[in-house]
Amino acid sequence: MAAKEGYCVKCKSKREIKDAQDIVMKNGRPATQGLCPVCGTKIFKIGKS
Repeated sequence: MAAKEGYCVKCKSKREIKDAQDIVMKNGRPATQGLCPVCGTKIFKIGKS
């Protein structure tokens, strides 16, 4: 299984999402939430991945 990727705003690059969790937003859409492995900033990616 490939690791989930998202864009880190602080590092300004795509990073692997550490401790990725699949969640469902209030409007019912799927999303992935986790941390940047380099700086620790929260990464949030909307959509199934």
